[in-house]
Amino acid sequence: MSKVRGSKQIATAHMQREGAGFVVRRAIGGKISDCDPFLMLDHVGPMEFGPGEAVGAPDHPHRGFETVSYLVSGSAQHKDSVGNSGQLKEGWVQWMTAGSGVVHSEMPSDEMMAKGGKSEGFQLWVNLPAKDKMTPPRYQDIPTEKIPIVTADNGNVWVKVIAGESLGAKAVIDTHTPIMMLDVHLKPGAKFSQPVPKTFNGFVYVWRGSGYFGAKRASMKIGQIAILDNSDGEVVMEAAANDVVHFLLVAGEPINEPIAKYGPFVMNTMEEIQQAFQDYHSGKLGKIDNAEERYAQAEAARNKQKESGKWSKDSAMVNSHR
Repeated sequence: MSKVRGSKQIATAHMQREGAGFVVRRAIGGKISDCDPFLMLDHVGPMEFGPGEAVGAPDHPHRGFETVSYLVSGSAQHKDSVGNSGQLKEGWVQWMTAGSGVVHSEMPSDEMMAKGGKSEGFQLWVNLPAKDKMTPPRYQDIPTEKIPIVTADNGNVWVKVIAGESLGAKAVIDTHTPIMMLDVHLKPGAKFSQPVPKTFNGFVYVWRGSGYFGAKRASMKIGQIAILDNSDGEVVMEAAANDVVHFLLVAGEPINEPIAKYGPFVMNTMEEIQQAFQDYHSGKLGKIDNAEERYAQAEAARNKQKESGKWSKDSAMVNSHR
């Protein structure tokens, strides 16, 4: 019988505002500072925007790590300082290797701005080893139809394989270090098991419903994260008796190198962080044309939210979780 991996820590994600004002639950990077090689996990939303209210993240720099953006609902558009641009739709994943440095923007799509709608997703920050921190920037924009989805137990188990392998399906995304990232949905009473190598660090984050996790069947609900213990065996998650549960299972080989991070840069030493800021301010990371328009769009969206009362409602929700 396989051994079941449990948790060494369960915490509730801190709720806060990020970017131009969208609400996130910060599961990694707050109460839990990191989980090598993972530096941050934000659960964005869910938020319901009216016409003209959608906000994103105008132009900002990154160096030394990767960002993984996964849209559950809504749509967004991105641009960067090396000429890449595109649109992410519902179910899409963007795996961006910032590497040596890039300035990019993540804004609502024109359709979201015009019509509004529901927006929800995740952003995961993945560290790069020192040898890859100055690699050229790279994008992997993956539409939902190219991401493997597998089912089991007569449809009671549904798994989207973003990175790594599960239930015989292998992801199409290429990663610098061995990583698995699974979005798992269980119907009431269903059970999911996933082998995770003993050498991997990892976590389970519940983003909808509630369920039971690990050998001790620890109860978890939306906004809670469990850091895996370092035993060898399988991660097991069960749906609560009368509920569904949606969760991310993320695990990877730790890099085991010193981490120096400040704002949008993650390097190995503070001297490298200072160099990153110098390079950014001197223009070496480039810029995107018409940045002022995106900042103005964000400001107009915030004002629209304040006029409709949405900003006050979201602020009350954030404050209630402090």
